[in-house]
Order: sequence, then structure tokens, then C-alpha cells
Amino acid sequence: MIRYYLEFEKPIEELELKIEELRRISNGKDIDISSEIKKLEKKVRDIRSEIFSTLTPWQKTLIARHPDRPYTLDYINLITDDFIELHGDRRFSDDKAIVGGLAKINNITVVIIGHQKGRGTKERIQRNFGQPHPEGYRKALRLMKLAERFKRPIITFIDTPGAYPGIGAEERGQAEAIAVNLMEMSRIRTPIISIVIGEGGSGGALALGVADRIFMLEYSIYSVISPEGCAAILWKKNGDLSYEDFSRAASALRLTAQDLISFKIIDGIIPEPLGGAHRDPEWMAKKILENILTAVEELKTKTPGKLIEERYRRLRRTGSFEEMK
Repeated sequence: MIRYYLEFEKPIEELELKIEELRRISNGKDIDISSEIKKLEKKVRDIRSEIFSTLTPWQKTLIARHPDRPYTLDYINLITDDFIELHGDRRFSDDKAIVGGLAKINNITVVIIGHQKGRGTKERIQRNFGQPHPEGYRKALRLMKLAERFKRPIITFIDTPGAYPGIGAEERGQAEAIAVNLMEMSRIRTPIISIVIGEGGSGGALALGVADRIFMLEYSIYSVISPEGCAAILWKKNGDLSYEDFSRAASALRLTAQDLISFKIIDGIIPEPLGGAHRDPEWMAKKILENILTAVEELKTKTPGKLIEERYRRLRRTGSFEEMK
């Protein structure tokens, strides 16, 4: 059962709680209320369909951050066999905000790397809420180099509010670690496939996002800054910021999957179950797996030189500008 409902999902919550109550009442008793339950379930589907057909960018941001949403390790467990997690950057420590290792997907050995936010307060603190330190990005690059050495595809799952901005992270070279990842990923001689499964926040996301193919889940986001950060920079003066400020910033940032595919920054949108990926993680994992296998099949025919050339051209096409006379 879903543990958490967003504010705009409250009408759904009330009906689903009523359905659960009716099921408890009828369980083990000679009472047939199945027709009433079916009517309520249809009403829930209709309301959910109506709500999710008109979501604003800010509401999609809230779905991307949903605490029940599947994380990297959830997808790894659902789509891979024989996952072996590898630890440490061989320089400082093991950053638990980034997980990665070797796995098999349909008998194809791959290296999988992704952000991990954690479940529950204790694990979220251990994983720093999915905000990596420099050693996390250096660990990720170490695994990518391992994949390159053994000619294995690289899969990255992106889901972070951003790189950790603390003093310790800055002292250990946060910006340099991200910059090195961007440079090295651009010339890795093996296929790279990136999937934004939740939040794609700033350089913290880009450090795993230089890829041959980039996909986003339907309700994920990808942006240079969070709506809250954007609103604070632009509009916070003396008072507090409001929901309307965050909503206005989210709309202005054009951070949704639909925006980014229109800008040709990503290659495809992976549809989610109605209500979000947390409504049916197994179905969501199956769709992700299909996209990964299709991309791997396409990219494995390309030589390393061709991969690097096309990756370079892809990066050069990102963004647009006009010269004014």
C-alpha cells in the first residue's frame, strides 16, 4: 500500500482508504460488497487519470521526489542478475550516495552506477540524501574505467537533488571531480546509457549524464537548479517564498521530460504507470529494461571511435543560440 500521498492526490487517498476499509470488513465474512469496491476503484482510476493529465511542472517535481518512488537499488534488484557492488574511490572513502558494480542484464555483463537516496531517516543520513561527495564521483569514474577496460556497456541511473555543497566536499575538490567526470565520460570507449529516474539536479546529475543515449521517466525532472533554489535567487527578499513562487520557477526552468525531449537534450521518455513509478515498480522496471536492451543492441554495432565521435557531436548540439547583428 502507498504510504504517502501528495497534496493534489488527497481525493485519491480518501477513496483508496475507503476501499481498504471495505476490504477489511468483507475479509472472511459472508458479505458481498465487491460491486461497491469495483465502483470505487473505477472512480479512483477516473480521478487519477484526470489529475495526472493536467499536472504542472511543480507537481511533476513533487512526483519525482516522492518518498515511495523506486531508487537505483530497487531497479538493480528488479532488472539484473548477479549484481556485485564495488566500493571506494581508492583515494579517500566509499561514498554511499552513489552505488555501482557489475551485473548481468539478459546475460549481458554491464557496469551499473547510480545515485541512491535511501529509505528511512537512518539510511538517508548514511547516503546523504543522494547528494554525492567528490569520492562518490571518483568511485563512479573508477567503475566506468573498469567497464572500458573490459569493453562492457555502462548504465547510469540519475536521481539526486545535486552534488553535496558542504565544506568538506569543497575542500576535497567537488567541482574538479564533476569536471573530470564530464571530460572522461565524453571519451570513454564503450557505450553509455543514462536514465533519469527521479531528480536530475545540476552538476550532481551531469557527472553521470554524459552518455550516448539519455532517457527520462515520464515524471522525472532534469535541471540546472531546483525550483526552490531558482526562486530564492530571483524572488526572495525579506519574506518567505511561497508555493506559487516554486511553481513559477518550475515552469520557467522547463525541467520536465516533455520539455527536454522538445529541446532534443534527451532521446526518449519512458512512460510511467498512472500515478507514478511507485504505483507499479515491477512494470516500471520492465519498461526501463526494454529501453536499455534496445539501446545496447543499437550501440554495440558502433566502433569505439564512432561512439566517441557521435557523443562529441551530440554534446555540441546541446543548446542553441542566435547571433544578433
